[in-house]
Amino acid sequence: MQIPIPFHKYHALGNDYIVLNPGEFGEELTADIIRLICHRNYGIGSDGILYGPLDDRQSDFGLRIYNPDGSEAEKSGNGLRIFSRYLWDRGLIGDRPVKIKTAGGPVIARIDRDGKIITVEMGRVSFDSRKIPVTGPAREVINETMEVKGQTLEYCAATIGNPHCVVLRPKVSADEARQWGPLIETDPRFPKRTNVQFMQILDQSNISIEIWERGAGYTLASGSSSSAAAAVAHRLGLCDRKITVHMPGGKIEIKIAPDFAISMTGSVTRVATGTIDPEMLTWKEDLS
Repeated sequence: MQIPIPFHKYHALGNDYIVLNPGEFGEELTADIIRLICHRNYGIGSDGILYGPLDDRQSDFGLRIYNPDGSEAEKSGNGLRIFSRYLWDRGLIGDRPVKIKTAGGPVIARIDRDGKIITVEMGRVSFDSRKIPVTGPAREVINETMEVKGQTLEYCAATIGNPHCVVLRPKVSADEARQWGPLIETDPRFPKRTNVQFMQILDQSNISIEIWERGAGYTLASGSSSSAAAAVAHRLGLCDRKITVHMPGGKIEIKIAPDFAISMTGSVTRVATGTIDPEMLTWKEDLS
C-alpha cells in the first residue's frame, strides 16, 4: 500500500479503540497488522480495532472487533458504543436506534446528547456452562471455586456473546487483576479463554470491578465486563436491577431485565482522526 490510511480514535472511559473503515483501508487486516497498529510504541496504540461498517443483510451495519493480540472478539460494549459514535460523527446514523451485527450476535444502539452518551442493548446474559463455555457437566456456573497461586477464589461465569469469569472479592485492586487475571484467562476450564472481572459489592445499586480482558490485558473500563458483573451481582441477589458499575476509567449504568437482557449506558470521547503512514506497516518485528 502506497497511500496513507485514515483512522479514527475514540475512548470509552479510557478503553481506547481505533476505527478502520474497510472502504478506506484497502489492505488485508492480518493479525500482524492488528498487533502493529495497536502497539503503543511501534503503532498508534489502542486496546483494539473496530473494523466497519460492513454490509449485513439482517442489520443496519456489520462490525468486526479485534483485540490488540490480533485475535477477534465476539462482542465489546465499549467498542460498540465507540462504533456507534463513529457512525453518528460520519452522518451515517441519526437519533433512531440502529442494529449492529457482531460475531457475538446483534445489538441495538441509541445515541443521546450529541453523540456523547450511547445506550446499547447488549442481549441476554446466560450462566449456562455450554454457552459460555466452561468445561464439565451442563450447569449454571454459579458460586464455584478455583485455586490460583495458592488462593481459593469464588467465581461465577457468564456470557453475553463473549465469555466472562466474575471473581467475588471483599475489596478489588489493580494489582490482583494484573496478577491473577492472566492465569484465570488461560485456565483450562475456559476452552475459549475468558475475560475476567474482580468484583466488589458496594451496596444494592453499586459495584466496583477491576478488569483483565482476554487478548488485551489490564483494562480501565469495559462495557461487556460491566454487563456480566452486574448480571452476576443481581443473579446472586446482592444487587437490584439498576446498577452503577465503577471502574478505574469511570462509570457505566446497567439495567437488567427479568430475562437478564442488558441495557448499558455510558460516554464516548473522540480522541483523534488521522492517517497511518504506509511506512509503519513495513515494520517486520514479531510483536505477538
